[in-house]
Amino acid sequence: MKSSDLARLNLPSDPQISPDGTRVAFVVTRPDLDDDRYYRTIWVWDGESARAFTHGPADVNPRWSPDGRSLAFLRGGETTELRPQVAVMPAGGGEARILTDIPLGCEELEWSPDGTGIAAVGLTYTDEWADLDDAERGRRPRRVTDVPFRFDNLGWTHDRKRHVWLVDPEGGADPRCLTEGRYDERFIAWRPDGMAVAFASDRSPRKAFEDGMDLFEVDIEKGEQRRIIERGSWAFPSFRPDGILHAIGDPVPGSWPSLTSVWRIGEEPVDLTGHLDRNVFSMTLGVAPRGPQWHGQTFFSVLEDSGRVGVIRVHEDGAVDHLVDGDRVVKGLTVDASGSRLAMIISSPTDPGEVYLWEDGEERCLTDLNAAFRAGVPMCEPEHFQVVSGGIEVDAWALVPPGEDRLPVLLNIHGGPASQYGWGFFDEFQIFAGAGYAVIACNPRGSTGRGLEHVRGVVGDGWGVVDVEDVTNTIEEALRRYPRLDPERIGVMGGSYGGFLTAWLIARDHRYRSAVVERALLSFTSFAGTSDIGSTFPKIYAGVDLVDDPNVLWEKSPLGTAHLIQTPTLILHSENDFRCPIEQAEQLFMILKRQEVEAEFLRFPGEGHELSRSGKPKHRQERFDAILDWHARQLTTNG
Repeated sequence: MKSSDLARLNLPSDPQISPDGTRVAFVVTRPDLDDDRYYRTIWVWDGESARAFTHGPADVNPRWSPDGRSLAFLRGGETTELRPQVAVMPAGGGEARILTDIPLGCEELEWSPDGTGIAAVGLTYTDEWADLDDAERGRRPRRVTDVPFRFDNLGWTHDRKRHVWLVDPEGGADPRCLTEGRYDERFIAWRPDGMAVAFASDRSPRKAFEDGMDLFEVDIEKGEQRRIIERGSWAFPSFRPDGILHAIGDPVPGSWPSLTSVWRIGEEPVDLTGHLDRNVFSMTLGVAPRGPQWHGQTFFSVLEDSGRVGVIRVHEDGAVDHLVDGDRVVKGLTVDASGSRLAMIISSPTDPGEVYLWEDGEERCLTDLNAAFRAGVPMCEPEHFQVVSGGIEVDAWALVPPGEDRLPVLLNIHGGPASQYGWGFFDEFQIFAGAGYAVIACNPRGSTGRGLEHVRGVVGDGWGVVDVEDVTNTIEEALRRYPRLDPERIGVMGGSYGGFLTAWLIARDHRYRSAVVERALLSFTSFAGTSDIGSTFPKIYAGVDLVDDPNVLWEKSPLGTAHLIQTPTLILHSENDFRCPIEQAEQLFMILKRQEVEAEFLRFPGEGHELSRSGKPKHRQERFDAILDWHARQLTTNG
């Protein structure tokens, strides 16, 4: 695979099976390198074949009406200035009716149980900013009185609010805001009687410094709001058909890093999936739709396990049926009214993804969206192996291009750290393998997919210790297993937490001849005051915050030992990264240049922390080309 092959991808997502199980709506995203944008359209499989149902260019979030006669979705415009609005069109096709004109657009939508209303999350400016034009908004000083005031991939948040709106599907009444006020709401779910909408909202007076989330519901007639349960780490509320509320999360605020579990909400929350010791919501993938998919007293859910993401059915007593498994990744599922059919998106290491139908234990592929890609782009099959490190098993993968020549090696380290590499399609690995590198990756302690003890392994004293042990043992085991891997030509790279561990590693282990440090956490002390999550993340992983003990934070920061780095290093960062602000990269670059280490710094304008996954297509291609150029310069035979 080459970087230009990004334009050949057709990526399905958000599968929505119709109530009668005869149709499946889903989103298809196509990167366009020429226009430097993504085209998103809604497709429908009608029982025989799949076809484009909308013309785009920015249609997402398809949702069937309860009677299956209409499809609601969010429609964006040709430019990002044209915000997504709620649209509805007949299931048989026709013209879409735009039902909202909310100033900053909408992010979620759900039909009411009787189909007479649609709840949506809409964004509006606060009073101070509402009546200004764009030029004045860009000029005016920003008076910030609370934190957080900006968030990665969302931009400024202090000047806008996210509220629950009620929308008339017939367009006969104006949309009505149900939750006006100073708070933000998200993750909406209708109560089965249609009289209230549940949502998540953080309403702590010290929300920036006290991790957690509350669950509320609002009465759609009276507008009255009530807290449903004591504060915890809650998200994605959903109702069982009999009205019993469930949610993903944990009753303990600030319990992260932990495993995502489904809880039955009552006087005493009941954990239905904790006994599995695995995530039921993948933090690695953009799984959509999110949360349990209900049929009667049971629900269907994804399950993350050792790099795989499968499907389980969970009964009222917590008993579990494993329905879909194997070396692949399920990126979304919904269930029909009978409970006998599931619509799913499934990908594998050599397949970007297709839509599948599971029916009474049998599954079949409904689409052929990426047939041309699979036929025209050579793929490299990964080999899974396990490494015993620190007395535990670590899952690892090797992608070794065919041939007999010795190969330069790229050790990849994922972000998070609470995420996982695995059995889904990952363009990065295929592009690196396509350029002639052996790719090695693993899920060290701190990763998901291996249980609670594993994901919490890097908390406190484990940070920068057990993870180093695991990735080092992985690269050494890979060199032992695969004789074609050249131990004299090893590069290492990672983004976010992976960027942290890369910079941390090359200061301590000089075997690496090339490094790429991307969107990295490099200084806990400055990160604590500049990152959108800086008020909580250092405390979560390092055990202290900036006020408690800045010396501990510095001791756990790669900048503290960056003067020991000898490895030639390419630094990649986005200028609008609010998760790991670009000052992190600037400090590392300055130290490396002062120490006369070979280093380059590539800055991407207008991009955030998610550049590698959802940045502008041209920037993604240029990023790939820069990485390959850098490693080629450092890892040549005579380099």
